[in-house]
Parts: sequence; C-alpha cells; structure tokens
Amino acid sequence: QVQLVESGGGLVQAGGSLRLSCAASGSIFSINYMGWYRQAPGKQRELVAHISNGGNTYYAEFVKGRFTISRDNAKNTVYLQMNSLKPEDTAVYYCAGFRPGPPYWGQGTQVTVSA
Repeated sequence: QVQLVESGGGLVQAGGSLRLSCAASGSIFSINYMGWYRQAPGKQRELVAHISNGGNTYYAEFVKGRFTISRDNAKNTVYLQMNSLKPEDTAVYYCAGFRPGPPYWGQGTQVTVSA
C-alpha cells in the first residue's frame, strides 16, 4: 500500500505562484511514475503533468511553460511548481502514483486563484 499526502495549496492572486508537494510513503517501489491531476467544480479530473522514475516529464498543453514537475527521490516527494497562475487554474489538485494496477491517489489540495 502507498500513501500520498499533498500540501502547498492555498489562495493566490492571478500571476502569482504556488508550489505543491506530494510526499509518498509505503510500498513506493511499485510506482512507475507520479503525476498531478486537477478537478475544477463541475468538470472532470484532468491530467496536469507526470514524471517517470527516470525523470521524463509530460505536461498538458494548458500548463506548458508555466508549471514544472520535479521529484526528490531521497525524500520520496514530487513537486509541482506553478507560476503565472490564472483564475482558470482554480481546482483541487491531486497527486497520483501509477503502477501496474489501479493508481494511488492523495486526498487533494485546494488551489484558488483570484482575478
């Protein structure tokens, strides 16, 4: 079993920055890559970015150039640096751990961007 705990959400003005963290514990050897998803009210959950164990990254088009995903393997932590935030980035952000089988999910952290 794997536990994922997100932190770093909050309220920020448009144009500001936040850094989300996701700390993993448990049987993390089973995880192939980590990702960040988000879900805005009334919308489906969508992929924001993911990073492989080898450090390869993928970004959704709507965050390219603004968000950066990274990982610290020594701390079993994945980060999402979010810059130039827009009101449409407002959502609950979830950390996910992917393995051969159902993914692991964190509890989510709220990000609110005011205009």
